[in-house]
Amino acid sequence: MEEFHAIVSGRVQMVMFRDFTCRKARKLGVVGFVHNLKDGTVEVLAQGSKQSLLGLIEYLHKGSLLSNVKDVNVAWREPSKSFDSFSIQ
Repeated sequence: MEEFHAIVSGRVQMVMFRDFTCRKARKLGVVGFVHNLKDGTVEVLAQGSKQSLLGLIEYLHKGSLLSNVKDVNVAWREPSKSFDSFSIQ
């Protein structure tokens, strides 16, 4: 099990980005969460196989149909806690 923490910037709030991320994560078998931050960015904490997580990062760079992703700042780390599913917070 691997984990990454990411901050996604650009036009990523109010454009279905969290729902997009949640659907892609669940499809890939990834657990964790996604939520909006007060500064207009989106935070993603994800756990799964390296291959699945790399796939999710690729989707984060693409973004939802209405989003405009400028940057995805990813930090790999040891899993901090365990999750049962992927959720929108």
